[in-house]
Amino acid sequence: MTQLRIGSRGSQLALWQANHVAGLLRARGHSVEIKIIKTTGDKILDVALAQVGTKGMFTKEIEEALAAGEIDLAVHSLKDLPTELGPQFALAAIPEREDARDVLVSAKHASIAELPQNAVVGTSSLRRQAQLKARRPDLQVVALRGNVDTRLRKLAAGEFEAIILAAAGLNRLALAQIADWQHPIELDEMCPAAGQGALALEVRASDAATSEAVRFLDNPAARATTACERAMLAQLGGGCQVPIGAHARMQAGEIELRGVVAHPDGSLVLREQQCGSEPEALGRAVGEKLLARGADRILRAVYAASAAAPQQP
Repeated sequence: MTQLRIGSRGSQLALWQANHVAGLLRARGHSVEIKIIKTTGDKILDVALAQVGTKGMFTKEIEEALAAGEIDLAVHSLKDLPTELGPQFALAAIPEREDARDVLVSAKHASIAELPQNAVVGTSSLRRQAQLKARRPDLQVVALRGNVDTRLRKLAAGEFEAIILAAAGLNRLALAQIADWQHPIELDEMCPAAGQGALALEVRASDAATSEAVRFLDNPAARATTACERAMLAQLGGGCQVPIGAHARMQAGEIELRGVVAHPDGSLVLREQQCGSEPEALGRAVGEKLLARGADRILRAVYAASAAAPQQP
């Protein structure tokens, strides 16, 4: 059996993910250690994500350690990983996927519809902001950064009526103290980010031994659906900080993909849905349909920073 060094961000959730993978590898007889690596996204906490504009802001430094041979395996949240990997890297495994939905977290309100007029909602995501504003133009969306504990502390302190988080992270952390505050948002109301709920196990493409060691963790359905979503994202030229949603699921032997591109102020939401059997071809096809309907104009406005990012608290 092999000695494996896992690279991970230092947040509570990232370490849960790394330790989860480490535990599964140790059960197979491998010796595993975890190395914490601080990324650009961990260092810049006072600016909305959409304004940072750094590609791979949560993965770049981890990939650099992987390329340098300082670690053997990177464990990422797949939604943070750019769609184009360098030729020196490979996705050795995408484990079984958690719930991909977003969650409204609120002690008082169980749905977006129930939020009071002009309620303050916290999220750092333009994708979430755009879909919130499309449903409820009156809502005040305020940028919310920091780890899950920090965000929940601000909610409990009354800074927000509600915040939006990923179901997967909450499920993994199993925070009993807010179990009654969690209200999943259905997919037709808020389309998740491409790859949301999935982990990515990245290795050096030349490292056959590590690839073989983690192969048992690869889930075919998770790989197919996320490949489809990431192909759509790549076709649109988008990253994880733009108002693009993509969610694929296996349905009667085919893949069903829904895609969303929305103006950050919610004034325009483009939606497409299509089924197919080849993940990447389906993703590209839905991306092309969205572009043909004007998604490129929305995204150009975002990239040019002419669209307003969430206001700072």
